[in-house]
Amino acid sequence: MPCLEFPSISPIMFSIGSLSIRWYSMAYLLGIVAAWFLALRMMKKYDLKLTRQQVEDAVFYTTLGIIVGGRLGYVLFYGFDFFWHHPLKIFELWHGGMSFHGGAVGAVLGLLYTAHSRKVNFWLLTDLAALFAPIGIFLGRIANFINDELWGRITDVPWAVCFPSGGYFPRHPSQIYEAISEGLIIFIVLNLLWRQRAIRERRGLASALFVLMYGVFRIIIEYFRQPDEQIGFLFGIMTMGQLLSVPVVLFGMFLLWRFALKPLK
Repeated sequence: MPCLEFPSISPIMFSIGSLSIRWYSMAYLLGIVAAWFLALRMMKKYDLKLTRQQVEDAVFYTTLGIIVGGRLGYVLFYGFDFFWHHPLKIFELWHGGMSFHGGAVGAVLGLLYTAHSRKVNFWLLTDLAALFAPIGIFLGRIANFINDELWGRITDVPWAVCFPSGGYFPRHPSQIYEAISEGLIIFIVLNLLWRQRAIRERRGLASALFVLMYGVFRIIIEYFRQPDEQIGFLFGIMTMGQLLSVPVVLFGMFLLWRFALKPLK
């Protein structure tokens, strides 16, 4: 079956001596810096009653939560048996292996700590995170494509890509699907809605929409994505990503119900 040739792009963006900077690491860094810059801009534009220090603290603890939570989530959900026998491998982050769901939990804990310690409205912080987290998701999925990982299932669609590590079979470029849906679309929708006072001033509503949309998109895209080799299909019908996304969707629906009915001040 014909397919598009995988672009020959090194997973290493550039090297300085023995230090190699990978696209995946840069995706995290650029996503965090962009969210930091845009959150400060949004703070001033809408007079969100936040200080620069509070925003920077939120960025710091959120970043820490993403790294720790993302790694622990991957260890627990996607490679527990391997890491149980090779515990020191847990700290080898340069080899990859991060879980979005784990990173999301870590980010929320980081925001919760910031809100408590800095006396800031928790849902205001999560709303700002929801507005700009899609940037990091978009860049991260593009990096997954460049790294020739997390590719899709075999298909005969005209835009199928032959990934070298996927056996050169024509596959769905599921990383691109996720970058567009979980990243670009959610970013555009939330930032357009945020302009509306009814959305902006109902603290937590933007967060609810992000959680719900991400969960729905992730479940859908998983039908095009090759299941993790070490796990395969759970119960013969669903992937680990779908299983983890079901409670995400339910939680998003609960938050939407709670905050959409909140009266404006």
